[in-house]
Amino acid sequence: MKSFCLIPLLFLSACSTAPKLAVRPQQPSLTADTVRYPEVVRAYHFGRYVDPNDDLAMHDQHTVFRVEENTHWDLHPATGGAEFTPPPSPRDAAFNPAPVNDAVLAEVNAQKLATVQIMMQSQNLSAALGQFQWALSQARTNLQETAALRATVSDLKHRLDALESAPASPAIPISTTNEPPDPLDP
Repeated sequence: MKSFCLIPLLFLSACSTAPKLAVRPQQPSLTADTVRYPEVVRAYHFGRYVDPNDDLAMHDQHTVFRVEENTHWDLHPATGGAEFTPPPSPRDAAFNPAPVNDAVLAEVNAQKLATVQIMMQSQNLSAALGQFQWALSQARTNLQETAALRATVSDLKHRLDALESAPASPAIPISTTNEPPDPLDP
């Protein structure tokens, strides 16, 4: 009999209804500009050009719009309320300098020093190359002059050989004294 008393209690609990929860959206205290960065869109103007994939197609001048940076959430913590200031729009790297710390500054200075050294070595190399070219032109001139002198020496040798092989003509007596030769001597 005790079990029968509990059964009506079970039916009573089954008939009870749970309160319905009404979900009402909260009005955001922040605007979309304060929680999301806007997208950055740039326009590029192109003149006439031939399509690189099809050389039979030419594009006339037109403007192309490109999304440089998509919209994204601002993950910086904000206090909200009256003292909340909206975040700045995303910076454009083309107009803002990169942040500098000691390591970056040291590396930039090292690169500048290396560039100066390379430029000096380049100037020294250019000067040495100029001297080498001048010496090469002098060597070419000397080679041409040497070839001309060898040709002249060869020609003189041929003439000397021709003179030596020619019949000997009567020898003219050579005086060993300071007296003039007698014109009547045979």
